[in-house]
Amino acid sequence: MHKSVIAHERISDVRLSNEEMTRYSRHLMMPEVTPEGQRRLKAARVLCIGAGGLGSPAALYLAAAGVGTIGIVDFDDVDLSNLQRQILHGTKDIGRSKLESARDRLRDINPEIDIELHECRFSSENASQLVAQCDVVVDGSDNFPTRYLSNDVCVFARKPNVYGSVFRFEGQTTVFAPHLTGPCYRCLFPEPPPPDTVPNCAEAGVLGVLPGIIGMLQAIEAIKLVVGIGEPLIGRLLHFDALKVKFRELNLRRDRECPVCGENPTIFSPIDYEQFCGIRSRPVRDHDGHPTISVHELKRKMEGNGGFTIVDVREDFEYEIARIEDSKLIPLGELPARLDELQQDEEIVLLCKSGARSAHAAELLRAAGFTRAYNLEGGIDAWADKIDPAMPKY
Repeated sequence: MHKSVIAHERISDVRLSNEEMTRYSRHLMMPEVTPEGQRRLKAARVLCIGAGGLGSPAALYLAAAGVGTIGIVDFDDVDLSNLQRQILHGTKDIGRSKLESARDRLRDINPEIDIELHECRFSSENASQLVAQCDVVVDGSDNFPTRYLSNDVCVFARKPNVYGSVFRFEGQTTVFAPHLTGPCYRCLFPEPPPPDTVPNCAEAGVLGVLPGIIGMLQAIEAIKLVVGIGEPLIGRLLHFDALKVKFRELNLRRDRECPVCGENPTIFSPIDYEQFCGIRSRPVRDHDGHPTISVHELKRKMEGNGGFTIVDVREDFEYEIARIEDSKLIPLGELPARLDELQQDEEIVLLCKSGARSAHAAELLRAAGFTRAYNLEGGIDAWADKIDPAMPKY
């Protein structure tokens, strides 16, 4: 067994009401938990980064378990496409702030706990303050800048970071805690992948139930850390394959050269994580000799005399869901081998779901001599939002 992240002094004045004794009775009778463990849960403060696919199940079970204070960081609204996996929210919540929806749902589950809402982006400006107020961080983010930021701030503050990620049918989770002898996120991933090379869930898809499994595992790890039971996933990465229903465990090693948690660290405070991950490396520019074009500009071109080609670099199944009229489908993975189907002297507009893959395709074409290749800003999502509201969104 490991030591609880909640010092014994923190629970000396914590009491359980008669109603709480009944609510948590299945915990209290377990010799690994007992009333003392439940008081630790009541005294605990857990910060959930995100109220989406991973944050939903994690927050639900942390609330039901009796974690006394749950902080949630999010700035998004509930969208219809969220409901396939983000079980904190319902159809009635579409258009509402995710934080408001989460607050109502969690209060319904457990009115005995405190819920702190932080309607903002988790950023270098506020991360240190937010993490300083909690005992455990549950990272349910879906982008690399936030993952590196949450990792670094947790290392600086000596707080365990319960990490989770999902992709299509696979997910993984671990606990990053160098102060508890384990590695950090940078030990596993010293450098972020090149921009646009790793699609997010909106572009690649995810089995709706998968974030539920990974998010619940994150909740289990947070509870173990608070109560001080079992063997946390410190130095161990648990990988789950939903298609095969198989778990694999990988041992992780701490990197002595890590710039954050290594023997001679060089990073001591939050940095510019978007720049670190290369997100700002491609400036947003207009189409006059530059790589982007808006959906309104494309609409005007389509109403004109033509003389250009629209190339959709999504996958076949995405093309079946929604498409722009007269567009040519060439999936991004096939594009290098199919350049002979395009004319170098012709204007080419490339599109994908949100603009990330097509930006990569535009760079590929320009490097191959297609000087009039442009990326459609916002992709087919923007087309549906601004040009054709009747188009299905996914």
